[in-house]
Amino acid sequence: MRGGKYLNQPKQYELVYNKGSSWASKLLVMKALSSGLTLSRYGFSVSQKVGKAITRNRVKRLLREVLRLTPLESGWDIVFIARPRAAGASFWELKESVLGLLSQAGLLREGKDEAVSLKTN
Repeated sequence: MRGGKYLNQPKQYELVYNKGSSWASKLLVMKALSSGLTLSRYGFSVSQKVGKAITRNRVKRLLREVLRLTPLESGWDIVFIARPRAAGASFWELKESVLGLLSQAGLLREGKDEAVSLKTN
């Protein structure tokens, strides 16, 4: 199942970039597009503006963990674009940013927030 949760083809990213809706915070920009699939897939774009490879990989690792713990509505392709400020952000700051963006977009699955907060405390 792991392979199905991620956007991994350039065409998938391109489609979300060109046709998806956007939401932004200080740390991230989120683009989402309805896919009609039974699961939601996500991917990350972390440019060199964020930092060197070690920093970019850290940001991606933290975002993957946040999303692993976050229940998403089914049927969406989502791309998270890290802003340079994300380089110095903690796990909790990134989590707050991701949850805020997903909430604004209506992509958080209802009734699961309590389980998420219990796992992370």
